[in-house]
Amino acid sequence: MHKKLLILIFFPILLLTQEVFDGLLLFSPTTSGGGGGGGSNGTTYLQDNEGNIVHTWSFTNGAASMPYLLPDSSIIYPYRVSNPTMNSGGVGGGVAQLSWDGQILWNYVVSNENYQHHHDVEPLPNGNVLIIAWENFSWSEAQAMGRTSINNPLNQMWSEAILEYDPIQDEIVWEWHLWDHLVQDRGPEYGATYGAISDHPELLNINQGNVGSSGGPGGPNADWIHINAVAYNPILDQIAFSSRHFDEIFVIDHSTTTEEAASHTGGNSGMGGDFLYRWGNPQNYGRGTASDKKLESQHGINWIPEGYPGSGNFILFNNGYTNNTSAAMEFVPPLNDDGTYDISTGEPFEPSNAIWIYTQNGVQSDVQSGAFRLPNGNTIITEADDAYVVEVTLDGEIVWVYDYPGNNTMIARCNKYDLTNLGGEYNNLGDINSDNIINVLDVIQVINFILGTSNPDETQSILADLNEDELINVTDIILIVNIILIG
Repeated sequence: MHKKLLILIFFPILLLTQEVFDGLLLFSPTTSGGGGGGGSNGTTYLQDNEGNIVHTWSFTNGAASMPYLLPDSSIIYPYRVSNPTMNSGGVGGGVAQLSWDGQILWNYVVSNENYQHHHDVEPLPNGNVLIIAWENFSWSEAQAMGRTSINNPLNQMWSEAILEYDPIQDEIVWEWHLWDHLVQDRGPEYGATYGAISDHPELLNINQGNVGSSGGPGGPNADWIHINAVAYNPILDQIAFSSRHFDEIFVIDHSTTTEEAASHTGGNSGMGGDFLYRWGNPQNYGRGTASDKKLESQHGINWIPEGYPGSGNFILFNNGYTNNTSAAMEFVPPLNDDGTYDISTGEPFEPSNAIWIYTQNGVQSDVQSGAFRLPNGNTIITEADDAYVVEVTLDGEIVWVYDYPGNNTMIARCNKYDLTNLGGEYNNLGDINSDNIINVLDVIQVINFILGTSNPDETQSILADLNEDELINVTDIILIVNIILIG
């Protein structure tokens, strides 16, 4: 019992109203700095609204970004390798799937002379995983494409790729490369598409922005656009990603083959791997002024899932909403019925403004962070810098707060998961009498175990110990009651 009390004190929770979404929070705290977090001995926590630790996973390497809980109760865990081939903020290098009991089901490393995973990953419905990776090009290769200068002593230019990894086949089965979708206005002799930048919002100006710097979290780097989040929409079969350095989010078609993704035709959109949509800073494609800029160093782009309030809209964390304030923002993309996006000739992509913005109570973080809509309409917001998580209603009311203790610690992003959507081993926990129903009879049985009026057999000892602390006590009763209330 003393061990449990220590855990409850170590993870302070403030439950403010009954409007809080009753789910489980999944997060991986890391040490701040040093290439954007990571390090060794990563622990991922699954906890309820009262701060009870339902489960933990341990891994030899610290997290690169947020973990993801799958319906079978396993997690996808992006982590930081010891010696990355390219190093800057958010560096990672590996992705692993861990079962409920901590077994490594697969482990895939993307850290070589050509590619280096960083930041986020995205589990797909088919079991595959999207992986963000820097793609290394030399200064001479960049010049040949039409780039005029670089800004780092490495004489490199790190572009970006999105790789789809199939853990069953243990191989990359689809890939998209930013390098195939560039534009320049210098002349037809260069490799990138030649034309006026403002005529090609579907392409990225190769001369936009700086390429890396002489210093940073990992030393000199050649990080160009700095993708920091990736998301997938299974209804549209589209991918969204966020660029911190360009203050923009982008959408591409995932229905393409790899060959089509390298071209400007094909897929459901007919546009190959070109941008279907972009938003946040139209100055990047010559269709706007500073007053049209909506984002600054944003993170955590994702679609609001089907059936949730705001379904189909985008939501993100805008780190530089003002000079000293961040904001969670929701906006409505100009989506057509065929999955393309409206844009008028010579004009930037709509919308002109977000439809929902949360900035109260000093929300601010310079790095990572994110926002996710929950099934009941609340939004879970992570301030990475302070390892601080807040749940707010659509009216901006704070209903739940989690403040991770300790110094020099961050939580990149986190989300809450509905217990009813979980399967695998967790779904059996609490069903003490194994009748496939978790109800008051199971609570009574646990009470009897605690009082000593009956003794659990080996299976019941496992099913009754919901937080797996090798004790059956009142905390386990609370967890069972939570499951019953959610059901």
